[in-house]
Amino acid sequence: MSDLVTNLAKLYIPLVAWVGFGMVLGRSLPKAIPHALGKGLFWFGVPLSVFGFLRQADLSGSVWIAPVVAWVALACGAGLAWLWIVVQTRRGSDRSFVPQNDPAKGSFLLAAMVGNTGYLGYPVALALVGPQYFGWAIFYDTLGSTLGAYCIGVLLAARFGLAQQGRWQMAQAFVRNPALWAFCLGMLCRSVQFHPWVEQGLLGGAWLMLVLALLLLGMRLSQLDLRLNLNQAVVTLFIKMLMIPLIFGLALRSLGLTGLPHFAVVLQLAMPPAFATLVIAEAYDLDRQLTVTCLAVGSVGLLVTLPIWMLLFSPGDMMVTWLY
Repeated sequence: MSDLVTNLAKLYIPLVAWVGFGMVLGRSLPKAIPHALGKGLFWFGVPLSVFGFLRQADLSGSVWIAPVVAWVALACGAGLAWLWIVVQTRRGSDRSFVPQNDPAKGSFLLAAMVGNTGYLGYPVALALVGPQYFGWAIFYDTLGSTLGAYCIGVLLAARFGLAQQGRWQMAQAFVRNPALWAFCLGMLCRSVQFHPWVEQGLLGGAWLMLVLALLLLGMRLSQLDLRLNLNQAVVTLFIKMLMIPLIFGLALRSLGLTGLPHFAVVLQLAMPPAFATLVIAEAYDLDRQLTVTCLAVGSVGLLVTLPIWMLLFSPGDMMVTWLY
């Protein structure tokens, strides 16, 4: 138990500190600054992190399992959320726990599917599994969550949303995603030997970008128009952050995936809803209030759920590495 507390402290201190500092900055800085920082991280920061850490990652063995798990988890999350809607509607349960219109249903389904495996999942995975097995997190996010958000997520949003346009724009956003291009470039350049100072610069820059991503997360949380829609948010977060990681964590272990690769995948499965859900919700006129509530409550709730996954699935010799 003392090791668990120590590991959590080493993770939570910088995580809460950087996100908290970002929330303070978000309330005092002009809105143009987090907007510019978000653009910079999207076009440069996250791709640099993907490229830099991909060179350090061990991609041998069954790393391609990660995106397959991501796609199955996306479908399972949406399926469980839809099952809840159907069953509770037929039973005539408390209406506050069940989305009552199509836009709310769309937001409910998206929150149960798409996790924040980039801005939040990357630093958590690096802290708890280290750079060697970080490739599992990159494959899960880049070929799993990102593709899923702009494929299955957009299809659901188009089905339940009120907006009748924007599909082509969302398809363009997927194709132009620089993290995907950085992933492809990083895979092509893995065998290329760079000068040691270039390698150190890439790695240092990648860590810096993750710190900036946590700052941006705090800034965005501080600027959310938080009119809580808690009942429905609690249900969809229970599916996304508890049921899905538990089901897949146990299933993958029974299928023979163990150790840090297994833990890296579980951590990505356990991430709260991604900010991409808000982008999609706004583009397709879904229930923005429900989406915002899921983002805020899920991001805070991660501090409560992480110890569960560490107790259940972390290897006994797991070491936490983080920047102070």
